[in-house]
Amino acid sequence: MVAAQTASHPTTRTRSDCTSTHVDVLIIGAGVSGIGAAHHLRENFPERSFTILESQESFGGTWLTHRYPGTRSDSDLFTYGYRHKPWSGPSIARAEPIREYLQEVIDDDDLADHIQYGNRVIGLAWDSPEGRWTATVRRTTDATADEATTTQVTASFLWMCNGYYDHETPYRPEWTGEEDFQGIVVHPQHWPTDLDCAGKRIVIVGSGSTATTLAPVLAQDSAHTTMLQRSPSYYFIAPTVHELAATLEPLDLPDEWVHEILRRQYIKQTDEIVTLSREQPEAAREFLLDGIRDAVPADVDFDKHFLPDYRPWQERLVSIPDGDFFTEMQAGRLTVETDTIDRFTERGVLLESGEELEADIIVTATGMTMTSFANVPFTVDGEQVDFTERITWRGMMITGIPNMAFALGYFRYSWTLRVDIVNDLLARIFRHMESTGSTVVIPTLRPQDEGMERRPWVDPDNVSAGYMVRALDRLYRQGDRAPWQQMLEYDHEREAFPAADITDGLSYR
Repeated sequence: MVAAQTASHPTTRTRSDCTSTHVDVLIIGAGVSGIGAAHHLRENFPERSFTILESQESFGGTWLTHRYPGTRSDSDLFTYGYRHKPWSGPSIARAEPIREYLQEVIDDDDLADHIQYGNRVIGLAWDSPEGRWTATVRRTTDATADEATTTQVTASFLWMCNGYYDHETPYRPEWTGEEDFQGIVVHPQHWPTDLDCAGKRIVIVGSGSTATTLAPVLAQDSAHTTMLQRSPSYYFIAPTVHELAATLEPLDLPDEWVHEILRRQYIKQTDEIVTLSREQPEAAREFLLDGIRDAVPADVDFDKHFLPDYRPWQERLVSIPDGDFFTEMQAGRLTVETDTIDRFTERGVLLESGEELEADIIVTATGMTMTSFANVPFTVDGEQVDFTERITWRGMMITGIPNMAFALGYFRYSWTLRVDIVNDLLARIFRHMESTGSTVVIPTLRPQDEGMERRPWVDPDNVSAGYMVRALDRLYRQGDRAPWQQMLEYDHEREAFPAADITDGLSYR
């Protein structure tokens, strides 16, 4: 086996640097969540100082990490885009236009001077007498190849916007015989910029959004591309340009109007399929399957390769923009195999059925690894925090952790819809603190909640996505009632959040 070569990072040793900076709000992460948080601070609390610490060399988060061919959104950009910033491109977009959009937000809000790149947080400590957080930060942008600098930044409030997956270590199963394979193995999260796939036989292991994004792009130039899946997923064919957008285009409406109209239309569409999946799962199943039947080649075993064995929305629906995946299947350049891997061989992979798939390149589109707040160790007054013993307050704060909030998006709706309303609720908390003269807010269980059932942060019976289920043992918990619940959806929270009692479950001092 030849492992694909990616950019290497030298092993570093650290030396202490005594410089320290204090800000009102410290934001961790310059992705969609962090940039959105900074906008809301600018808009609602312009007098507050803030800094964004980003471990990568630039902004964008997932849109910087993922550089595999064809990287694109799996949500429409009218809801994935921010509420305040009109999106004027196609509904589904590639990574680069999304980063250009984020750059515009940075420019509009003059955020560039507030972002410090190449700064990895390696420790977070709350000190009650001081009433502040201290972040220990490893800086590598100005260090030599074998040396890094550590600094400290203190803050009155900590806003964790680092997303939920490990940007450096994706989920990657190990298979028997990998060392025997004579070709190249690559994970999409570590895609080499110089990997030449033209004329090669390619096997993509996986069936989610990453696999179905890569497959039609690679199939165009490869000798042949095969997507190998253990079991089928639910797909839906989505137009890159919504038919309503085409209707609105000749009207020459302001971008803000078009953005809001299409945003509401996409929310309505998601509402309908989420409600149908929740209340009539069999009807939702047939709706989704009927949507792709005519696109699948007639000689393909539909039930074997496209009939999932789980309810709709237990895993994320896979969007197929303009049906490009099925177009390549129709052209004979892309095939789907449903089986499990017995072992790797010199020439490819041997399946449990006994069939061998020959390959020059094997792409392990096997998913992500979720982290608990980027695996940064937390302490509160010198005591190490074990998040598995803590409960979330409305999926944005954690019991017993003072002055800390976090951003986690939706599973079924666009991530950024939640970024906006979480920031709205946090702004209400900040204003309440100002009006009452409070400097600290801590989620605290009410007496009637002490004996409530502690549940995993996500119910595996309702959400079976592998990356989420694999993380159940290392993430915080949720309760069985409000305000201690997580993984509710936009159709619920868009009403519940504005009406939420910000003194219910929160202690101020």
